[in-house]
Parts: sequence; C-alpha cells; structure tokens
Amino acid sequence: MVILVLNCGSSSIKYQVIDMNDDSSKLLAKGLVERIGLPEGDLTHKPVGKDKFELHQPIPDHTTGISLVMKALIDPAHGVITSLDEVKAVGHRVAHGGEFFPQSCLVDEDAKQKISSLFEIAPLHNPASMQGILAIEQVLPGVPQVTVFDTSFHQTIPATNYMFAIPYKYYKKYRVRKYGFHGTSHKYVAKVGAELAGLDINHSKIITCHIGNGGSITAVLNGKSYDTSMGFSPLDGLVMGTRAGQIDASAVTFIGEKENMTYAEMNSMLNKKSGLQGMTELSSDMRDIDKAYREGNERAILARDMYYTRIKKFIGEYAAEMGGVDLIVFTGGVGENSVEMRQWVCSNMEFMGLKFDAAANDGVHGEDKILSAPDSKVKVAVIATNEELVIATDTYNLVK
Repeated sequence: MVILVLNCGSSSIKYQVIDMNDDSSKLLAKGLVERIGLPEGDLTHKPVGKDKFELHQPIPDHTTGISLVMKALIDPAHGVITSLDEVKAVGHRVAHGGEFFPQSCLVDEDAKQKISSLFEIAPLHNPASMQGILAIEQVLPGVPQVTVFDTSFHQTIPATNYMFAIPYKYYKKYRVRKYGFHGTSHKYVAKVGAELAGLDINHSKIITCHIGNGGSITAVLNGKSYDTSMGFSPLDGLVMGTRAGQIDASAVTFIGEKENMTYAEMNSMLNKKSGLQGMTELSSDMRDIDKAYREGNERAILARDMYYTRIKKFIGEYAAEMGGVDLIVFTGGVGENSVEMRQWVCSNMEFMGLKFDAAANDGVHGEDKILSAPDSKVKVAVIATNEELVIATDTYNLVK
C-alpha cells in the first residue's frame, strides 16, 4: 500500500511516500515545500534512486503545494509512481489532539470539527494540519486520510502528572492541563531503543530525550508515557532554541507588568524570543552556540550549560518517579548529532548505575547505537527518530 505522509506547517509541507505492507516498508521519496504564501516558493523532491528535483515558483497555498507534490510523484523523470491512483491513503501529523484522541484516527467530519476546536490552544500547528487535510480532499478526493497526533502517546499519563495545582474549575471549563508533545517520536525511539538494548518494552523503565530546537523528555513506563516535560503547550520544560522552558509564573507577570506588555506580547517573548536566542542574542541554533562556546563567549557558555543541565535534571526526576531507569535514549537534531551534549548529560551518573562509553559516543551522528559500557546497569542509546514511519504504520493499519 502506497501511503503519502504529510507534515504541514504554517508555510511549509514536509512529505514522504512509503510503500507499506504487513512486515516491511520501503521509502520511495521524500521532500519539502517551503515559503508557501510568499512571492517565491520552493519544492525540493528527493526520489530514492533518482536525482533530486527542485522547483521555484509562487506557491500561494497548501492546495497548490500539494498539487505540485503530486505532479512530482508521477513525473516520468523523477517520479516514483505511475499514477495517483496508486496512493491508497494519506497520513497527517497533527500537533494537538487534546483529550479527544488517545490514538490515531480516520478523518471524518467529527474528527475535523474536534481538530478545529483546538485551534485556540495550538494556533501555529493545527490550522496548518487542517489545511493539509482539506487540500487532500480536493487533490485526491475519496482517498482515506488518517490523523496521527503528537499528544496521543501522552494520554496514558496519570492525573497526578498531568493536572496543574490551579483552581479545578479551569480544567473543567477549558481543559487546562499537561498534554505533552513529540509523542510520535518518543513512542518510536522507546520501541527501537528497547529492541537495541535487549529490553522487553512492556516491562521496562525508559527515558526518551527528544532534543532539538524544540525539545522534550518523556518517562516511558512499561511502554506507556508516564510523564513528559512539555505541558499545556510546547513552551514548558527544557531550555529550547527560542522557548524559555520552565519558569516561575510570577517572573512572567512581573516582567509583563514592568514592561506594560499585553498577554500576546508575553506569549511571544516566552515562545519566540527566549531560550538560547534570548540568553545569547546570537542564535537559536545549537551549532552556532557550540561555536561561540568554543570561542569563549560567556553568555553562550552559560546558555549551553543551562540547556544541558535542564536535560540532566529531568532525567533524574523521571528516574525517581519510575523508581529507576533501564535505558536513556537520545534523539532529535541535537540528540542525534551532539557528541558533547550526550557526554555532558551522562557524566557523573555512576551513582545511578550509568557507565558511559565516551569512545562509543565519539563521532556518532544520526545512527542507532548503544553508548553505555557493557557492564552499565543503565543503558544509553542514540536512536535516529522516524516519525514518518510511525505515521505511515498507523495509517496502514487503520486503512487496511
């Protein structure tokens, strides 16, 4: 079954085409549509076994972008299928499913209404996903669609971990609670990491660290999410590229009052102007921070040390919550590629039975590998995440 996987952003579309069957999968192509709605848009199409194809033209909306993807897929020179009839299903990544969706689901009018009702608490992500769903209805009418939610994996978190200690009426009225994100990635790397480490995931204590420009850490107890660092929104938890992460709410209201900021301005400050960018005033990209760190930039040193320390603190917190840990997994753009971060976070952890293998860690970028010593009680692994494969698998199983 040929499945198209879409990850729609406000001005972009990431996609993969995967041929799925019961016991295997084959990537046919992947690509990216960027700068949707701007004067000049870009399509980069990468078919497996063929040369990359690029297109530069105005792309006014998501429907146009998806139409260009379809043309690329069936093009005689760089296409990977002969007809759009071969696409049997489309899987969408949707950031926020609220409490509606504990698992992936087929798209129908009820699902679309519920996704739309969450626009208010996921204004950057859910509207873009809905545009992708509506575009497919026009471009591939009648083809079944499946939505896979970042929040679904975290619906197993107990109330003691997802509730906030604020007046209960705000949960009843507005469903203000922890939802968690990156669930598709956490689910995938926990499973693959357990297999690599020789663990039975259904009887295990795993901490997954999805570290990138946005980042979150999840306690996975017996294969299910038990706690996670992101909260009501992706703002909470770790220090991130432009997000503040954990912060005393009174500090926020204090700054807002002193600076005469609106709620929207405070939200923008915390989400878009804080984190590594806000602390260093250099960049939100860890590669730039690493360079400044090595050059002795004091604020880069402080920001990176805070970034690393927050990761380590959550690992300790979740090990305590679960009564120990069998495996720690690193993934995401920074998690998969930063040798320094993995070593720093895992240093001085012998007290909890972790013996890190610095030689095994050296030079590891984007591959699946055990990074702990053979006699380490706590295993450490780096796993290259593959959210698209999870989306394709869920789509295949629901449609089949």
